[in-house]
Amino acid sequence: MSNKNLKHYIYGIADNALILGQRLSELCGHGPTLETDIALTNIALDLLGQTRSYYQYIANLSTENTSEDDVAFLRKEREYRNVLLVEQPNTDFAYIITRQYFFDVFHFMLLNKLQKSKDVNLVAIANKSIKEVGYHKQFSGDWLKRLGDGTEESHEKAKQAVNDLWVFTDELFHSSNNDHQVIESGYGVDPNSFKEEYYKTVSSLLEEATLQVPETKYFQKGGKEGIHSEHMGYILAEMQYMQRTYPDMKW
Repeated sequence: MSNKNLKHYIYGIADNALILGQRLSELCGHGPTLETDIALTNIALDLLGQTRSYYQYIANLSTENTSEDDVAFLRKEREYRNVLLVEQPNTDFAYIITRQYFFDVFHFMLLNKLQKSKDVNLVAIANKSIKEVGYHKQFSGDWLKRLGDGTEESHEKAKQAVNDLWVFTDELFHSSNNDHQVIESGYGVDPNSFKEEYYKTVSSLLEEATLQVPETKYFQKGGKEGIHSEHMGYILAEMQYMQRTYPDMKW
């Protein structure tokens, strides 16, 4: 298996954490309560910390003089391999929590499998990250239950968020031809190996939150192939501004 294939596979994991971390960082100072505000900020920091570990590994695999900052800030939109779910906007608190929970369950299950990878670096990152993501999943799951089984208004907002964001969940389990090579080598994880468990877990919590699982059979996709929503360009414009305006700037 080539380093190029492995790098592209890692992008598919790391870019999810980067873009969702960036989305959550937009909320700093805007949480509904101080405690929740701090919790969301800490989750963003966890995700960005995980991203840094992945990008450092990618930089080490590169034959060029590449740094983690180059990987994060100097790629073009089509070169990011995150799923569409994580780039969806912070419409309201119910959307934020629902987006987070849908991703957290997947992320936790992925890291659990990644701990058995043949790649010692990915194992080390997974071992460290899964403790953080376990908390993320508990936080978002508890809040989704509170919103769904709360007031009439919170229930309606949670219901709308679930209905709107459900169409982005199937893409979490898509794998490219490159991914298949890494998976077959034992370095990567086949997400379809826990797809049934994922939907069973999510559906169970939605039922507990008095929310219905959407019946739609149509799902959005494209992000893992570099075809993103209209939101992605705005995210990158803000995230990459300093690096592109002042190249190689040092603090």
